[in-house]
Amino acid sequence: MKEDLQRMGEMGVAALSAGDPAQARRIFERIEAEGRGSHQLRLLLAQACTMMGDAPAAHRALDRVLHDEPANLYANLMRGDLLHTAGDPRAAVSWYQAALMQAPRAGALPPDLIAALREAEHKVAAAGRAFEDHMKAQLAAAGISASVHPRFADALDLLTGKTEVQQQQPTNFYYPELPQRAFFEREEFAWVAALEAQAPAIRAELEALIATDPLRDPYVVPDPDRPTKAHPLLGDARWSAFHLFRNGQPIADNVARCPVTFAALEAVPLARVDGRAPMAMFSVLRPHTHIPPHNGMLNTRLICHLPLIVPDGCRLRVGNHVRTVEAGRMMIFDDSIQHEAWNDSDETRIVLIFEIWRPELTGAEREALAALFGAIGVYSGAGNGA
Repeated sequence: MKEDLQRMGEMGVAALSAGDPAQARRIFERIEAEGRGSHQLRLLLAQACTMMGDAPAAHRALDRVLHDEPANLYANLMRGDLLHTAGDPRAAVSWYQAALMQAPRAGALPPDLIAALREAEHKVAAAGRAFEDHMKAQLAAAGISASVHPRFADALDLLTGKTEVQQQQPTNFYYPELPQRAFFEREEFAWVAALEAQAPAIRAELEALIATDPLRDPYVVPDPDRPTKAHPLLGDARWSAFHLFRNGQPIADNVARCPVTFAALEAVPLARVDGRAPMAMFSVLRPHTHIPPHNGMLNTRLICHLPLIVPDGCRLRVGNHVRTVEAGRMMIFDDSIQHEAWNDSDETRIVLIFEIWRPELTGAEREALAALFGAIGVYSGAGNGA
């Protein structure tokens, strides 16, 4: 009987290959009726039914596969194709996306399946564009523009699949109920104008510094007390730092070489935690270097960049927002949201980086958090492995 089943299956496949889906269907349905069907043969039956234009029968065959194997890539893709042909691209996209999400976990794939997945990607993208065009046309007819508010524009991008939700995901400590904002605007902070006014003097001090110091201490270095985490720039001077404050303490020798910068920082409301904050440094990004996507440790602070030496081609992405880096113009962002940076130029980029408390935190919260972080530091220092 096993040989007979194999022979019948081969006959069905041959009929499909010869362009005779009706004969193939009769063979596969006979095997199914005899209780000897398999999911592979049911996929072939669905293919034969599709070629005959019998979508309901094709769906029934796929239902039997998906009931037992909901992650079957062929079945998901074929269900998507049936819905796409029926004129329901949004429903089709859900099946295509399911297949595309499962594919990376499926191991090595045959060429025909790889091609089908690529075609599904194209159809998903086309459906997204069509949906976006539809929404824009409907909104325009109602007199509504995406420019009504940045949040509305962001929501449209999420709705149409152009972006994904990007939220705070700090690696070490999460403080609840803080607003999910990627960038904060310069105008929200009273101290920014005074610091920006000092940018030329700070840059002059920086240029004098780099005339005698190459600033090649890597920013990402291994911690001898912790397992080394993989990072493409680990120990790499293409991303280097000249620290002014580290672990809450000024670096005396470095501060002595940068008195103007130190005085400017002292006038800023830096986050202060015994043994931990503030942090402040000149961050150096060499030509054609990319800092890959990553998340900061805490969501209770904001990271501030004062760009000083900035060639063209420098960008910063935080969440779904990409901004061009401009010399002398502050950038303030929540680094607990995924972010990355690029220097696509032939020259070095240098920015002054420091940290401040989140403005939403009350004085009492800041005091409590400083005590909490200090306690963590003491526990870690005692060798308790925190």
